[in-house]
Amino acid sequence: MSRQKGTPKTGGRKAGTPNKITGTLKDFVSGLIDENREQMQKDLKALTPKDRLLVLERFLQYVLPKQQAITADMSIEEQPIGFTPDEARAFLERLEKEY
Repeated sequence: MSRQKGTPKTGGRKAGTPNKITGTLKDFVSGLIDENREQMQKDLKALTPKDRLLVLERFLQYVLPKQQAITADMSIEEQPIGFTPDEARAFLERLEKEY
């Protein structure tokens, strides 16, 4: 039976606990790559430059994060952003109290 909406979850894995099967599979693949590193390098060298680049590109996606495009709207068509001197003093005083 499922739990009611709004009731806390009880039991099960805690947040951040790795899945056993995933961890085991990662260890297996990692060991497989470590044990066959020299052969993989030979196989890569045997490929055409174009194919070698394609393979390396596919490997990189597991090492380097993909970059996201970032855009910013710098227009200030509405009200300008800023503080009046009194607002700035009040803001700084609040920060000093909190930190």
